[in-house]
Amino acid sequence: MAIAQMAKVIIVSHRTQASELLEALQREGICQILNAEEAMVSRDSPELATAGQRPKDIEELLNRLAKSIALLKGYAESTKGLASILSPRTVVDEQSYNKVVSDREILKIIDQCEQTEAAIEKLKAERENLDGTLEELGPWAAFQTPVEEIGRLQQTTCLTGLLPGQQFEQVEEKLSELSGAIQQIGVANNKYACLIVCLNFNINEVQKLLRSAEFEPVSFESMTGTVAELISEHTGKLNETTRQLEGRYEKAVLLSKHLLKLQILHDHYENLLNREQAKGAAPATEHTVLLEGWVKKNDFPRLEKIVSRFGASSLTKIEPAEDEEVPVEIENKNYVRPFEVITRLYGMPKHFDVDPTVFLAPFFALFFALCLTDAGYGLVIIALMVFFIKKMQGDKKLMWMLGICSAVTVIAGALTGGWFGPAEEHFIPALEPVREKMMLFDPFEKPMIFFGLALALGYVQIMAGLVIAFVHNLRRKQYIAGLCDQFTLLVMLNSIAIFAASKVEVLPIEIGKFFGILAIIPAAVILLFSHRQGGWGSRIGMGAYNLFSTIFYVGDVLSYIRLMALGMVTAGLAMAINVMAGLVLDIPYGIGVVAMILVLVGGHGFNIAINALGAFVHTLRLQYAEFFPKFFIGGGRAFEPLSKKYKHIYIGK
Repeated sequence: MAIAQMAKVIIVSHRTQASELLEALQREGICQILNAEEAMVSRDSPELATAGQRPKDIEELLNRLAKSIALLKGYAESTKGLASILSPRTVVDEQSYNKVVSDREILKIIDQCEQTEAAIEKLKAERENLDGTLEELGPWAAFQTPVEEIGRLQQTTCLTGLLPGQQFEQVEEKLSELSGAIQQIGVANNKYACLIVCLNFNINEVQKLLRSAEFEPVSFESMTGTVAELISEHTGKLNETTRQLEGRYEKAVLLSKHLLKLQILHDHYENLLNREQAKGAAPATEHTVLLEGWVKKNDFPRLEKIVSRFGASSLTKIEPAEDEEVPVEIENKNYVRPFEVITRLYGMPKHFDVDPTVFLAPFFALFFALCLTDAGYGLVIIALMVFFIKKMQGDKKLMWMLGICSAVTVIAGALTGGWFGPAEEHFIPALEPVREKMMLFDPFEKPMIFFGLALALGYVQIMAGLVIAFVHNLRRKQYIAGLCDQFTLLVMLNSIAIFAASKVEVLPIEIGKFFGILAIIPAAVILLFSHRQGGWGSRIGMGAYNLFSTIFYVGDVLSYIRLMALGMVTAGLAMAINVMAGLVLDIPYGIGVVAMILVLVGGHGFNIAINALGAFVHTLRLQYAEFFPKFFIGGGRAFEPLSKKYKHIYIGK
């Protein structure tokens, strides 16, 4: 339950062994390698160069593989459904993986994919052009004159094009005034395909008229024969192009059988690229590569063992620079580790900070449970999480966390009598006595208990945040900060709380008076010493502001009322669903039973989904907005060791 201790190391390796060493380090995934800009050895010895050039050949191969995979995915047999979502990567054993990686013939598949893709794109373009040409020729099908003869007249000019239908009569009338004529050949999209004839000396006036009428010229340049012959010719070409395209599609389908092999190669070369980039970016001399980086102290013996296998390599621990940022990795017990999702989502702590995971875990689970307060809903979510954990690939921390929260929800629901809603009317009669024995209170009958519980939990969590910060300052030997920033707040806020309790006669009035006077002492310390920089004027000014800001703790505590509000909303909506189900049950002919089942399943399913989401979001907000600011800063740099990563496949054992 702490931040892992890090060791700064430098590995000096001969260039001939650097690649193999990096592969061993990547396989273990325990060492973060720094590039030349980050490495301190580069600052101390600026004359050092980098170890190599950019691996352009690997990058080019990866780009080709990515394009080939994208092509074949469109033609491969897809496994749609929930299983493909939870397990998107294909499981491959190491033997099959190594067989594919060592088979150089597979690279020829890339060439075939590229040729097929190029042919498909070319044929698609040809088909598109032919479709466009046929669409243009369609309105002219009745035109029997060979198109090459249209422009061979000497005294007159022939124009072909499309004219809006509403303009036809007006243009026809004006053309007759210009000693011209117009003939409609066909129709296309409310436009007439027209042949216009005019004397040469009137061509300018005719063109001006046609422009004003939105005339669209159509050219038959480079075409010969009648339009019917052209349509027949282009239809034949289109059929042939379509046939060839279908053949290329079939080729792509055949190639898609090699999709998994290409995906294996892609992941293999992606990992190779990461190694080569790490090597190429590391500082180096003429004969050696200097791999400076970080390793967890617990993993240092493993790192020593790896490096010892390479005779021309050595490992040394070094001291980090004063201003150097230490990468952070958090380590927790198995029952707390799922809640690291919340910490990582917020941001990693600094290396000198405190890991909040172990502290937020019980609060998060309890708050989530209070937002649902339904044992039936908790059981449903547990069942779903068990299914997801079994079927899902990759990191399952979120599923485990929701499962733990749902287990607490079952307890919270049993204590408040929630079993798919308040259960007085629909609970199994024989088990009703058991339900009542487990129930502590009914939120609808005694909402003030729920109200007080939410406020009390909020107060406890906020105090816990101040205690954590206080203890952490003591451990770092920052005693003044702990005393002036947290201890004073703890004493003052609790004294005020006791004083308020005495005013409502929860505690004796004498005790309240004592703590009311006691609260003055920490208030004075906050006023004088909460800000410790600058002169006394600025100290007291900022101290007064800090003292006034303590009133915001009231708002922080009141924020926890959302726990009660969400819990009541969940129960209220569940009750409404049960009432609606009871109403539709009265529908005769068996329809009522079916309708009731649909209402119950659909209604409670929706209620679980929407309120589980609300419980997660609002509980998350309480941690981030109310709890974390009391002791946690964040902003640390995550520990990212060189490791093998797989995008398309999942290596099974």
